[in-house]
Amino acid sequence: MEQRDLRNKPRPADAMEEELDERIVDIARVAKVVKGGRTFHFRVIAVVGDNKGQVGIGIGKAPRVPEAIAKATSRARKAMHAIPMVGTTVPHAITGRCGGAEIFIRPATPGTGVIAAGGVRAVLEAAGIRDVLTKSKGSSAPVNVVQATMDALDQLRSPEDVARDRGVPVEHVLPFWMRRKA
Repeated sequence: MEQRDLRNKPRPADAMEEELDERIVDIARVAKVVKGGRTFHFRVIAVVGDNKGQVGIGIGKAPRVPEAIAKATSRARKAMHAIPMVGTTVPHAITGRCGGAEIFIRPATPGTGVIAAGGVRAVLEAAGIRDVLTKSKGSSAPVNVVQATMDALDQLRSPEDVARDRGVPVEHVLPFWMRRKA
């Protein structure tokens, strides 16, 4: 009886998994041409974030959709890393590129919301960014759009780092609505 009670108690790993925000961005059927014809698999793009500044993306392929989803979410969990944020937005404007896709991300005042669509929205919301403006240019392929968004987020620098490099107070590099009025 003791062992059964221990098994039913939630483990810390289970609690951690429940807090993560998992989103499936795209499911596509892909074909590989072989000597005997075509073999079909499913490609899944998943985004996993904790809504507190950590996000990761993963791509999984398998003959069946559930297996592909499991692979993609597992890879996204392993790829999770922190991104700098200022309140509910990004610290500065940035452009990310991957293949033919180009994503421009710009900070926005509180209450603006996430002005984005598709894969860009999924990545930003999973990361916990609530106020941001985006523009997608070039290719609209979901894989490239998601990876370009992650490229942009990876390039972000915290206001403290920028202020230290420039030799100015942190208030000088914050967005204008966050600066104290003197």
